[in-house]
Amino acid sequence: MEGICMRLSELEAVVESLLFISGEAVSLTAIAQTIEMDKATAKAIIHTLADKYENESRGIRIVEINGAYQMCTAAECFEYIRNMYKSPNRQGLTQALLETLAIVAYKQPITRAQIEEIRGVSAEHAVSKLVEKKLVCEVGRMESPGKPIMFGTTNEFLRYFGFKNIAELPELEEASKMEEDESNSIKE
Repeated sequence: MEGICMRLSELEAVVESLLFISGEAVSLTAIAQTIEMDKATAKAIIHTLADKYENESRGIRIVEINGAYQMCTAAECFEYIRNMYKSPNRQGLTQALLETLAIVAYKQPITRAQIEEIRGVSAEHAVSKLVEKKLVCEVGRMESPGKPIMFGTTNEFLRYFGFKNIAELPELEEASKMEEDESNSIKE
């Protein structure tokens, strides 16, 4: 029994090291291959570590992002980290950026022209700011004249808002109601 526990603690140490050194999200497949275990075992080890950090109120957390895992600082430590580096307050997103980001998140992939059609104003500045903040990125080009760039959200978007994947976005009740009202008015 002691050998199994020792092996488990060694595996936890290896996984912890992989996540720490990477600085980026690491896929479950890559972790499983590295520790030479199946995905279920690797996932169990990751969740055990994540629970330990959470339960012991540690300064780091393991978060899941699109089926990959990343080591991050605990949100409750942000003020102390900011003070240490004397950085300005984390700049929030303006109303225009939030509106544009919401459109991209729910309608992706989407072109800038489609965003502008929905918002009714130019989206050039908002899209470029969101790309600069790494919340939105180019995901391809539309097969139409001019081949406009299509945008989608990034893993940084998921991290920023605390989602594991895009499927965790809340339902748009208002949008559903608007679509329903629109279809009812067409029928009349």
